Amino acid sequence: MGLGGINTDSIFDDISYDDLSKKLNKLKTRYIEGNIPKLTERKERLKKLIDIVENNADALGDAIQSDFGTRHKQLSLMADVRSTLSFANHSYKNLSSWIGPEKRSANFPLNLLGAKAKVHYQPYGVVGIISPWNFPVNLSIGPLVDAFSAGNAGMIKLSEFVPSTSRLLEQLICEKFDESEVVVINGGMQTSIDFTKLPFDHLIYTGSTDIARKVSSEAAKNLVPLTLELGGKSPTILSNGASIDKSVNKILFGKLLNGGQICVSPDYSFIPEQKVEQFIETSRNFISEKFPTIKNNPDYTSLVHQSHYERVKSYIEDARSKGAEIIEINPANEDFSQQEHHKIPPTFVLNVNDDMEIMKNEIFGPVMPIKPYKDFNETVEYINKKQKPLAMYYFGSDENEINTLLDKTSSGSLVVNDTIFQTAQYNLPFGGVGSSGSGSYRGKDGFKNFSHKRSFFKGSNLLDATKLIFPPYDEKTEKNITRMIR
Repeated sequence: MGLGGINTDSIFDDISYDDLSKKLNKLKTRYIEGNIPKLTERKERLKKLIDIVENNADALGDAIQSDFGTRHKQLSLMADVRSTLSFANHSYKNLSSWIGPEKRSANFPLNLLGAKAKVHYQPYGVVGIISPWNFPVNLSIGPLVDAFSAGNAGMIKLSEFVPSTSRLLEQLICEKFDESEVVVINGGMQTSIDFTKLPFDHLIYTGSTDIARKVSSEAAKNLVPLTLELGGKSPTILSNGASIDKSVNKILFGKLLNGGQICVSPDYSFIPEQKVEQFIETSRNFISEKFPTIKNNPDYTSLVHQSHYERVKSYIEDARSKGAEIIEINPANEDFSQQEHHKIPPTFVLNVNDDMEIMKNEIFGPVMPIKPYKDFNETVEYINKKQKPLAMYYFGSDENEINTLLDKTSSGSLVVNDTIFQTAQYNLPFGGVGSSGSGSYRGKDGFKNFSHKRSFFKGSNLLDATKLIFPPYDEKTEKNITRMIR
């Protein structure tokens, strides 16, 4: 999920490991006592979250805008606040249909003699949630919705890099919930490190692959099961037969939304070599129309912090020094060398190679490397040699190409003729594969992800199956075993 840490001092005081442990133990108490939240209580918790987001939408939008410097309030309300509200409402309305046991078939011959098999979904206990800064409401409240749906308590470590939003969320949640239901933690880097060492019943981390390795290492010491929502370099493939006009709009929507600071943002694009110039020119026209100015334009999101800005700029300069062609789209020819906020104009990078940092790392900014291709199979071969991405985007209508991507590549999601909107489909799981993550959540899949799938088997009262396969072993037992394993 992009940048996992930014080199800046936290405004929050660190909380000791002992204090964190005491808070966790209080959350665990009811589960140790066997007091599992029923449907009514789970829905009451979800309703409280809905009220928090709905009644404080404007305040949350203002806080996010303050933390980013330039991120339009409408964007925050649309993509961060109201999307969370929509998701929470979806879970609230559908939870009663998810919570019951799932019937399974017992094996022959016991299934014919009254044996029963079921799966019961039970809460793990306390779910730890480490949330990032890029969508601070959606990626903290969202996992909590799923954790609550499954009957768990929650303990959230909010990001110190969006302090106004994190302070407000802590205040709002603490006003509605008791510390036996959910605990919100604000603290610096040491607090984040200590948080990962706690013996949670489940832990979800959203952030970078590099930090995920450290989180996984600490969680493993307590055998804590993990959900990792990471990111990586999500490729876009423009088919030779695709409409460039229609495709550019959607590709750049995904690339420029939130300044490119989205885990599923298109990271780099494959363009048919004979259409690269047309793609650039169409992009130039689209950007000039949408962002006639950039520097002081509130519609164009800034990068969250100076060190993040410098990191992305360093990728551009590294590529330039290694022979790349840099095409910056700056409609008003503004000077970005001195600016109040951390803005980088939309930038295309041509003539890239794998020795460049921009092709090694997730960019998390408004910069798009372009890889020309002659044959579609080149794209598949290249993608399969790299780490598995969180998202893969295809623009075109060639069913053979689409099926090839489905059958011969792997990614968290495959999206055709769109970008980003897969994250708003609550009937689809959201998650990565390989280095882009493990586990998935959202909606029913999130309910299952944060539930222990407990097997239940009730034997037959009509037949004692042990008599069929118990010693002495002879021809009769051999026949019985043969019948049972057909």
